[in-house]
Amino acid sequence: MDLRIREMTDADCDAVAEIRVRGWQSAYRGMVPQPYLDALSVEQDAARRRLHLRAGGPVVNLVAERAGTVVGWACHGPYREGAAHTPDAELYALYVHPAQIGTGAGRALLARAQSSRAALGHPHLLLWVLKENTRARRFYERAGFAADGVEEPFDVRGVSVPEVRYARALP
Repeated sequence: MDLRIREMTDADCDAVAEIRVRGWQSAYRGMVPQPYLDALSVEQDAARRRLHLRAGGPVVNLVAERAGTVVGWACHGPYREGAAHTPDAELYALYVHPAQIGTGAGRALLARAQSSRAALGHPHLLLWVLKENTRARRFYERAGFAADGVEEPFDVRGVSVPEVRYARALP
């Protein structure tokens, strides 16, 4: 089936929230405290997506769609160094519905994010991935990203979950 990448609309927020929440619950099982994963709410996430989308700004939200159904979501924008932006870009999120992993939706979303940021003149695309998330790390490494040696803890309800930063030069 044909895959279409397009900008996210308000009507996509429920589907994107479902993908994000189910993605967290599937991908981060055993890496993030289970009570946190169990408490994730599609409804609350959809409300947050709507607020972020309506706020506008330099952040771009993309969806991957097959046969009229949203199967993936990516979000990218300027790289954040604290409250300041740097010349680089950041992939803030990329999630594909667990049943759609391996279908090319993630690769297509990543390719669109890279080309969009390259067209805006960003020299690099950076992203953060959980250190223990070997599946995601392999995905990004196959796409030309490499860990750049920077690690930071991500706090989840008082539990420190280490993240690794990956980077790739943009053409």
